[in-house]
Amino acid sequence: MGYCGVTIPVVALNSGYDMPMIAAGTAIAPPFPTGQPKAAVLDAIEAGYRYIDTAAMYGTEEAVGAAIKEARERGLIKNRQDLFITTKLWCNNAHPDRVLPAIRESLRKLGLEYVDLYLIHAPVTLESHVSDFTSCKKDEISRLDIKTVWAAMEEVQKLGLAKSIGVSNFTCKKLTELLDHAKTIPAVNQVEMHPALRQKRVREFCKAKGIHVSAYSPLGGKEWGFDVVLGNELLKDIARNKEKSAAQCIILIYSNAFDDGRLL
Repeated sequence: MGYCGVTIPVVALNSGYDMPMIAAGTAIAPPFPTGQPKAAVLDAIEAGYRYIDTAAMYGTEEAVGAAIKEARERGLIKNRQDLFITTKLWCNNAHPDRVLPAIRESLRKLGLEYVDLYLIHAPVTLESHVSDFTSCKKDEISRLDIKTVWAAMEEVQKLGLAKSIGVSNFTCKKLTELLDHAKTIPAVNQVEMHPALRQKRVREFCKAKGIHVSAYSPLGGKEWGFDVVLGNELLKDIARNKEKSAAQCIILIYSNAFDDGRLL
């Protein structure tokens, strides 16, 4: 896949669709200032990104939708099919009767008829009136009913509201529980993964099951207060020797040499 003279590697998902291996994420702490998410997504598209990752919990779906609309108007992309869009089911909608309303609300905010990938954001359930973990009480968080919620996710795909469906932050144990009931194998498991958190067991399990593992915070989550990757002296030395930044080296690790483990 090539854009703006840049070749973007893709991976074939078990759903039959190709997914770009490098994405522009839209989660940040503290939240984006007003107007900044749209500008950031537009900058990413103009730079050649064609995979945009958002989520209901991020509060950036409307901004992503506005950026997509403007990108088409400006001719940065030719049509909807030029982009790969992921969004996620937040935990307070991880109830079997709330999955369809949740994806439809996300699509309304995005201004789209479908997303390319829809993920269960985390394997837990919050009461519907609770917005996040920081404000919830002990009795307002519970185990995810994987069987019924995944069945609702399968209905999302069947209705054409998402090309592919998957999960995020799932361990091998949670994936095993899901696979015991699933008619459709998740296309993706998106987890935090970087040189300091390699997720070897999850990668091996998913490879055996045909599930693609996608990394979030591949640079180590410095924005969350963790400098374990970009601040690593060994990676800094490698970057200096290659005349690249540490971030560039890490992206190359994940895009070119991940599957055979040469650099991990």
